[in-house]
Amino acid sequence: MTATVSPVSRMSVPGLPLPDLYARVSRHVPAIEWPALAPDIEAILRLKRERNAVILAHNYQAPEIFHTVADIVGDSLALAREAVTVEAQVIVLAGVHFMAETAKLLNPGKTVLIPDMGAGCSLADSITAADVRGLRAKYPGVPIVTYVNTSAAVKAESDLCCTSGNAVAVVKSLNAPRVLMIPDEFLAQNVQAEIPEIEILTWAGHCEVHERFTPGDIRDVRDSYPGVTVIAHPECPPDVVAESDFSGSTAMMMDFVLQKRPSQVVLVTECSMADNIAAANPDIEFIKPCNMCPHMKRMSLKNIRRALETMTHEVTVDPALADRARAAVERMLLVR
Repeated sequence: MTATVSPVSRMSVPGLPLPDLYARVSRHVPAIEWPALAPDIEAILRLKRERNAVILAHNYQAPEIFHTVADIVGDSLALAREAVTVEAQVIVLAGVHFMAETAKLLNPGKTVLIPDMGAGCSLADSITAADVRGLRAKYPGVPIVTYVNTSAAVKAESDLCCTSGNAVAVVKSLNAPRVLMIPDEFLAQNVQAEIPEIEILTWAGHCEVHERFTPGDIRDVRDSYPGVTVIAHPECPPDVVAESDFSGSTAMMMDFVLQKRPSQVVLVTECSMADNIAAANPDIEFIKPCNMCPHMKRMSLKNIRRALETMTHEVTVDPALADRARAAVERMLLVR
């Protein structure tokens, strides 16, 4: 589960600026719109060289970001692993704020920028450091595993972090009979189903994208598309996961599609996931439903360009908690 560079098509499109880059996104960006995007892309590519910068983009970013200006793409775990080894002095995080904080924790001496400070997360907003301290008081001695979709302050109060891609391995690594897993209630419940021998205590936090899916959505798709393969993110409610053929992190979802190559597939997650895989795999048909993440969609070519031009908005972490938060993330990265 490693971060990777977006797949490249060598086909060119004559008569348009940056034809090789347009070929990567031609299934999702109409040719008439491309000339309006190309100047920002050209500027970003130039500014990356001038600023000694790289762009890390989450799998939920729109294709025109994911496939044209991103240097490294992946899920939360892959981006966290890659952030440790980035050599550039400036990191632009095309994702949400907690991801930029994580990149800063792992690169305290580098400049980390997020193009829009309003790119938040319903999970990160669902719990505070004071809440975690309250859980420790209520459940003394029970280790706390915190999802990376949280603030640095919450991470600092935790024993170690996890992502949806390594949550089961992280919980098992503790060798404890009882574990607090916060803040995503549905992720914790889905992990519990995989390791019933460990009691997992939960917190009532949810992802606003994934909590809206229902088993009825899955059944309706199966009725309309017999034989379709359904892949759900583990932030979905357990009854949605139960209706699916496979469940995993965004990287695991992508790997499943590329290895199994189903003719028709539904990705029960954020819409851009399907768009980004479809851009490089025209033989696979992606069926809706999907839900848009309003926070991820705050990223745009224009504000990425502005971030590099003005070196804003810089993400910092309070030194009083940075070491503890970093330790929780680094302990996660040691789990394989």
